Amino acid sequence: MKALSGIDASFLYIETPNMPMHVGGVAVYEDTLTFETFRQTLVARMPLIPKLRQRLVQVPLSLDRPYWLDDPDFHLEWHLHHTSLPHPGGWRQLRHLASRLFSQPLDRSRPLWEMIFVEGLDDVPLVKAGSVAIISKIHHAVIDGVSGTDFLGLLLDISPEPRKLPEAKPHNPDPIPSDIGLVLRSARNFFVRPLKLPRLLAETAKATLKAGYLTRIEGIHLPPIPFSAPRTRFNAPISKQRIWNSAILSLDRVKVLRKSVEGATVNDVVLAICAGALRRYLAEKDELPEKPLVAMVPISTRLKEEKNKMGNQVSAMLVQLATEEADPLTRFQQIVSHTQEAKSYQRAVDARELVNYSELVPFGLAGLAARLYSRMQAAARHRPIFNLVITNVPGPQIPLYMAGARLLNNMSMAPVADGLGLILTIFSYNGLLSISPMACPQLMPDLDQFTRYLWESANELETAVQAEVAASEKAKPAPEENEVAAALPVQQCQGLTKAGTQCRNHPQNGYQYCHLHLPAAKAEMKV
Repeated sequence: MKALSGIDASFLYIETPNMPMHVGGVAVYEDTLTFETFRQTLVARMPLIPKLRQRLVQVPLSLDRPYWLDDPDFHLEWHLHHTSLPHPGGWRQLRHLASRLFSQPLDRSRPLWEMIFVEGLDDVPLVKAGSVAIISKIHHAVIDGVSGTDFLGLLLDISPEPRKLPEAKPHNPDPIPSDIGLVLRSARNFFVRPLKLPRLLAETAKATLKAGYLTRIEGIHLPPIPFSAPRTRFNAPISKQRIWNSAILSLDRVKVLRKSVEGATVNDVVLAICAGALRRYLAEKDELPEKPLVAMVPISTRLKEEKNKMGNQVSAMLVQLATEEADPLTRFQQIVSHTQEAKSYQRAVDARELVNYSELVPFGLAGLAARLYSRMQAAARHRPIFNLVITNVPGPQIPLYMAGARLLNNMSMAPVADGLGLILTIFSYNGLLSISPMACPQLMPDLDQFTRYLWESANELETAVQAEVAASEKAKPAPEENEVAAALPVQQCQGLTKAGTQCRNHPQNGYQYCHLHLPAAKAEMKV
């Protein structure tokens, strides 16, 4: 039995009936995968992922954070479901099903995950008829983006032939402890946790001094502060419904765009594409703020030795999206500058240390505050902390397989919240990059239009980059004849024959003269 970390528990604090806090995805597989082989694979891999059989145990009166405990009443059938798409089995039917399923909260009395096997993908673009999909839901208290990728790696194989698995240990869960036992554990934690505060305060003071040095001495601009973002239509209280879509791009295409601005990353290109779509979407509704939109961009703080460890190891940075700028390339350049400054500031502030403040939050009070915030629709009464979340998780760039069936694509889903009715999740896999918006339809009923703008924003940025390259080439002065000659390797001896004509012999390596004229040339140089 293990207590949730502060940051894992925070996704339980803020959960409300309108705001379930699970993440998920839509994975599309070749038609050779059946429900039974999927089920058998999951049974075989279950020992590799213990969290799939663990449930929450709540402390009486919410005196402490919940605990993870192996569920003595675990039944796989409660977590696996099987369905088919309605005719014609296209992308519209698949994303509507995913949206509806994602709107439904998970049952906290059981392990916090579900997987839905979907047949009948008969009319999805670029997907062979008869392919299948798996829609997954798993609580954010269990995984973050990086551990979600690790989860995928444990579940799948790198070749059609499944790998040999270690011998599974018998599953013998401990009995659920009594309420008195849980209260006694909580009492100990109540006295131990505050002892961490002096070290956290010292680390915070150190980070503050370092950040001050960077801003004053090195001239790095401070990132946007919370509550400085302008209000938009998706910064309002949300309903229970969700709407989801995905735009698929070539990862190679994104990497080419990255090279157009010095110091840019793939994530910067993605931010620029998202910014272009946001600008156009709001401008067409005559709702584009004069101030730039601000995105919260999660940053993994997971160490190499924490690979395959479930839970959340994440911090965040705030980035201005330059949505006030009309030119796509200039906007991209500004975003690169903003992210570099935000990263410099993040390096000054030890993200892992600051995340530890979540360990000191009283679970009961935090949950009560979140419920009151939602019930009072407080998100409509203040400026947004930031405008939206844009999270990018790089996935494996090789094909993966389940029971011999190739994974064709994997698109992510993530929760929205009161005041943050839009989130964009990015996942790259095997040469593809998906940008998947999730929104509250009450705030963004036309998410299809916004998704189309993501594609068009990528096209606009590509056109702007190509125009800049063409203009640069055209502006270059034509090289002088002697400059061209100097740039070319010498192909003929520069010495003269007795008749006064140029020698036709090849020069010696590294010299301008052949073996006949080189000695005389060297002697002349000495003189």
